[in-house]
Amino acid sequence: MRHLPRPIQYFLITLLLIMACFPLYGEILIGNSQGFWMEQLTHIMILAIVALSLDLLVGVTGMVSLAQAAFFGLAGYTLVLYAPEFEAVSIWVGLPVVLIVSAAVALVMGLLIVRTSGIFFIMVTIAFSQMFYYFFHDSSFAGGSDGLYLLMKPDVSIAGYQLLDLDNPRTVFYVALMSLVLIYLLLRTFMRAPFGRVLLGIKENEHRVQAMGFKPLYYKLTVFIIAGMISGYAGLLSVVQYGFVSPGQVSWLMSAHVLVMVIIGGIGSLFGAILGAFAFEGLHTLFSNLTKHWELPMGLVVIAIVVMLPKGIAGLLLDMGARFEKSSKEEDKPVALPLKRAAK
Repeated sequence: MRHLPRPIQYFLITLLLIMACFPLYGEILIGNSQGFWMEQLTHIMILAIVALSLDLLVGVTGMVSLAQAAFFGLAGYTLVLYAPEFEAVSIWVGLPVVLIVSAAVALVMGLLIVRTSGIFFIMVTIAFSQMFYYFFHDSSFAGGSDGLYLLMKPDVSIAGYQLLDLDNPRTVFYVALMSLVLIYLLLRTFMRAPFGRVLLGIKENEHRVQAMGFKPLYYKLTVFIIAGMISGYAGLLSVVQYGFVSPGQVSWLMSAHVLVMVIIGGIGSLFGAILGAFAFEGLHTLFSNLTKHWELPMGLVVIAIVVMLPKGIAGLLLDMGARFEKSSKEEDKPVALPLKRAAK
C-alpha cells in the first residue's frame, strides 16, 4: 500500500477519463456496436469489483479464497427473491438487505474457516461454493438450473422523484464506474489505516502479529466479511445489468477466473486487480472471436504473463514508475562543484 508514483497516478486518471467519456465518443467511433461494448465494459467493471474484494483477501491478508462467487451469486438471488414479482423494489431497501445477507453468510462461513490456512482454507471455500451451487441448482424456488429473472429493475427515487433510471444501460454503466472508483479509493484508505497495516502484518508473519498483542482471527474474520459484502454488492449490480441470476454465478469456477485476474494484474496492489480484469476479459473476447478453442491461446498467454511478469501488470508499472521518479530526482539534484573551484 505504498504511495503510487505520479506516472501511475496520471495513467490511472487517464484511463478513468477514457472510460467516463466512452458513451460520448463510442457512438462516433464504433457506431451501432456502442451498446454491445458498453454492456461489455459494464460487465468487466462489475467483475473488477469482485477482483478488488478477492485482492483484499489474497494480496493484503494472504487468504486465498475461492468463495467470492458464492457471495456474488447469493446477492443476486437475494435481490430477485426479495423483490415483488411485478413491482420494482426500492434500492434503499433492496441494497441493505443484500449487504446484510452477504455479511451474515460471510460471518457464519468465516467463523468456520478463518482458523484454517493454506490448502485447507482453499478447499473449504471451494466446498462452501459448491454447496451453494447445488442448493440453488436443485431448488425449484430458485429456478433450478434455469435461474431467476428480475422483471423490474430496482427503483432509485426519493419522495417520488426518480434519481436514476436503471433501465437505461448508460446509467448502469456510470453506476458501475463510480462504484468501482469509490470502492478502490475506500480500500486504499482502509489499507493505509492502522487496521490495514495489521492485515499486511498478518500476511507476512501471523505469529509475530499475535505476539504484539493483536488478535489475527478477529482481523481475518472482519476482512472476510468486508470482502463478502463487496462481492455481494457486485452481484447486485450484475442482476441490475442483466436482470438475471443463475447457479453458474455461484460456482467456484467463477472465483477461479477472478483469481486469475488478480494474478495477472498483480497481487496486493488493488489497482492491479482492476487492470487484470480488463486484461483477462479483453483477451477472452479477442480469442473467443478468433477461435472456438479460445482456452488454449488464453492459457498460453496467462502462463507467459505469470512467467515474464511475476508481479503482474501492476508490478511492472510500479517498477517503471519508481525508476522514472528516481531518474527525475537525480536530474533535479544540484551538481556539487569541486572544493578548489568553489573556493576560487
